Amino acid sequence: MDIQHKMEELLPVINEVRNDAHALHASVNHAYDRIRPYGFHLDMVVNWVRNYIGEVCQEEQDVLPVFFAAFYHDSIEDARLTYNDVMKTALQIMDEQQAFLATEIVYALTNEKGRNRSERANEKYYEGIRAVPYAPFVKLADRLANTSYAFSKGTADSLRMSKVYREELPGFLASLKVESDDKRFCLPEAMVEALWNVIPQVGSENYV
Repeated sequence: MDIQHKMEELLPVINEVRNDAHALHASVNHAYDRIRPYGFHLDMVVNWVRNYIGEVCQEEQDVLPVFFAAFYHDSIEDARLTYNDVMKTALQIMDEQQAFLATEIVYALTNEKGRNRSERANEKYYEGIRAVPYAPFVKLADRLANTSYAFSKGTADSLRMSKVYREELPGFLASLKVESDDKRFCLPEAMVEALWNVIPQVGSENYV
């Protein structure tokens, strides 16, 4: 069975994870861009994961943990769950080894405490991401979702974040890069290219 077939086999479970993650963020009134249900963002992230997971995942048993982590990647940071809460949730639908992987990805993607953006996503944060299989991949999917949304809106807030994403991009990609032949740590070239291609949609006059 290949990864695509495994995703199809797991679709009912993945949909259950999706519904639970949507409900979790709704339960704490967590919105995206202040106007959308946070599930809107989660679905965007997972769409990138779905399209490119075959390039990083070679083991069928890793498919469900990666999807789970994509849906729950902000659950500790924004939905008041603890590490143990995430683990218990994952254990309801997967074995211990899978649940550990899923929870480690979620934990790695949880921002540090900080007074500003740079403190919350500092070098320690990226060291943690680079240490966990699939965490760089899910983080890249997260940034693609946020960036493509910001560049498509055209509002003052979205243009402000577009500028931030543009300025951060070289350092962001460098911070995710792991020198390893292990595909679980790779950044699919098509995703990296897509991230670069999003940026020119806003003219340079917006960055003056």
